[in-house]
Amino acid sequence: MRFASLGSGSRGNATLVEADDSCVLVDCGFSLRETVRRLALLGRAPEDLTAILVTHEHGDHLRGVATLARRYGLPVYATPGTARGETIAELTTLCPVDLRQSFAVGALDVLPVAVPHDAREPCQYVFRHRGRTLGVLTDLGCVTPQVQDSYRQCDALMLECNHDVAMLATGPYPAFLKRRVGGDFGHLNNLQAAGLLAALEQARLQHLVLSHISEKNNTRQRAEAAVQAVLTTRVSVFSADQASGFAWREIV
Repeated sequence: MRFASLGSGSRGNATLVEADDSCVLVDCGFSLRETVRRLALLGRAPEDLTAILVTHEHGDHLRGVATLARRYGLPVYATPGTARGETIAELTTLCPVDLRQSFAVGALDVLPVAVPHDAREPCQYVFRHRGRTLGVLTDLGCVTPQVQDSYRQCDALMLECNHDVAMLATGPYPAFLKRRVGGDFGHLNNLQAAGLLAALEQARLQHLVLSHISEKNNTRQRAEAAVQAVLTTRVSVFSADQASGFAWREIV
């Protein structure tokens, strides 16, 4: 199993997960043209995709989903709440995600995980293939016991480090947006992400990708310093980029 990102941040998100002959796209927050361009940078085209998995209906995750799905006849997996979004509600290839059970997409076993975020029925995903586990976890305002349990044993983890608390407090956002971002249904800050990481079983963790990093309320250096402080084993730590995501990472 391997994974890569087309981009991660408030201006667009999309993640590729691949195993055997299956290649799924988690979210698509870019236009069709931009998605095709970014896929090509990773050696992929829309025709290579098996399905699109949607986490929630916010534009930076959903913007390009309907157009991409219609053009290439791709099945779209989403919770019933997310599926009510006007851009995907009429898709004939819509597949409902039941948060109470895992499901298969080709060679991948997928566990949807409910998360606290200001959306209709948001979730994140844990992928399993041949004894290896990849966790994708962004867009949540706090860590619940279910989240901690679901991501406890990962070989690779994409983890939100959206903002630094001090930078958000003194940054350019208006007060209402600061409350939203920093609230229990907003986004994880660096210390929250580090706290979750400290509670996980790190022994088998190969890759840690810091994701959805705010361009105005955080820095890569602050996010990396926060998680490095709680790591108890040698792990490849790097940050996802808004402009180009990151290249393929193999889980061995």
